[in-house]
Amino acid sequence: MNGIIHFANLIFKPIIDLGAAPIMLIVLTLLAWALGVKFSKALEGGIKLAIALTGISAIINILTTAYQAPLAAFVKSTGINLSVTDVGWAPLATITWGSPYTLFFLLLMVILNLIMLALKWTNTLDVDVFDIWHISFTALMAMYFGANLLIAIILILIIGILKIINSDLMKPTFNDLLNAPDDNPMTTTHLNYMMNPIIMLFDKIFDKIFPWLDKYDFDSAELNKRIGFWGSHFAIGCCLGVFIGLVARQDPKEILTLAFTGGVCLQLFSQIGAWFIAAVEPLSQGVTDLANKHLHGRKLNIGLDWPFIAGRAEIWAAANVLAPVMLLEALVLPGNHILPLGGIIAMGVTPALLVVTRGKIIRMIVIGAIEMPIFLWAGTLSAPFITNVAKQVGAFPAGLSAGTKIAESTKEGPIEQFLAYLVGKASTGEITFMIYALLALAAYVLLFWWYAKQMKKRNAAYAAEKAANAK
Repeated sequence: MNGIIHFANLIFKPIIDLGAAPIMLIVLTLLAWALGVKFSKALEGGIKLAIALTGISAIINILTTAYQAPLAAFVKSTGINLSVTDVGWAPLATITWGSPYTLFFLLLMVILNLIMLALKWTNTLDVDVFDIWHISFTALMAMYFGANLLIAIILILIIGILKIINSDLMKPTFNDLLNAPDDNPMTTTHLNYMMNPIIMLFDKIFDKIFPWLDKYDFDSAELNKRIGFWGSHFAIGCCLGVFIGLVARQDPKEILTLAFTGGVCLQLFSQIGAWFIAAVEPLSQGVTDLANKHLHGRKLNIGLDWPFIAGRAEIWAAANVLAPVMLLEALVLPGNHILPLGGIIAMGVTPALLVVTRGKIIRMIVIGAIEMPIFLWAGTLSAPFITNVAKQVGAFPAGLSAGTKIAESTKEGPIEQFLAYLVGKASTGEITFMIYALLALAAYVLLFWWYAKQMKKRNAAYAAEKAANAK
């Protein structure tokens, strides 16, 4: 096993050390070239994807940095005293990639994906290699709490199979949200979409209890039709900036700065979202040619990072409304010890909400507020593991006292963190945790099975609608 881990590190580490954008440049370029696309066109697509990822990351950083100080002022004015510091996702990625096991887990997921493609369990080729750190985080957390390597591998293989299947289930919804044709290859295996089953459950409950609220709901396109420029991305961003400024009791100058920052960020998100579509066009053509020539027309999807959907304004509208909601919930939630700051712009929460609700903003906010405690509890639970590993790999944030615990309030895969904890504890032989772990895994798989049935019904409705429009 150590030899395999060493082999994986030898192959992947020099590439991984480059960072997410260069990795995707290399992967997309070589993949498109291997599929017969002219090298210059393949390289053009790879560069566009790297630029899009860099742009999205930069804007998220601007938005998070701009809003973090006012929200911190709001926290200070309330006298909140919570012991776990929210450092955001970047330090967690650094910590996870600092483990030699991460590249081994990447190798496992690549092999799993190829096997699933060969067996026709999926039509998605996952190229989002950087975000393997989410799966690795789950395995490492299980090992921290007591699991051996084999148990951790079994756990992430189960999760890996389901998240790859989920990428196929979501594909028609992505086409609908992007107004893209059927041959658009973009989908994602990102772990944040494994919250879909729970969100779907809440969405069905919403159908039963609050169906009348849908009369007042809207998506960004509908909002534009109803109220003109007030429904534009930049106008929504400005309104949200004013909202955050008022909640944080900022002066007029700071409120206007937050408004304009929100406006420019949401407008740029919309623009950069289109870059992802342009970036994968050469690869899309290569995949289509391959499918027609060698796979008897089988359509293959490409699993990218989640931001190709970032142009939808609802993601950011819901995230900014949920930020103060999360702070208020953190104040009163029993068992929570994390102070939401670094993860306050809830990128681990809102993309899945968008997919399940298909952009209904009221549902996104209501369901997001209901599910937010799951993220806060998961952040509190994972804090000892994150803090310990951060100190081991020398990634503990400077400026924090040695006794401070760190985590992220909106870390993707909160349910998987609970599974990691239970599986780890069960591996120590404690019978109570063994029962809990088995029940939790059974519930996890069964809920996904139910969710898959709902998504297949939705996808059948999409297909019927397109067939009717084609007549």
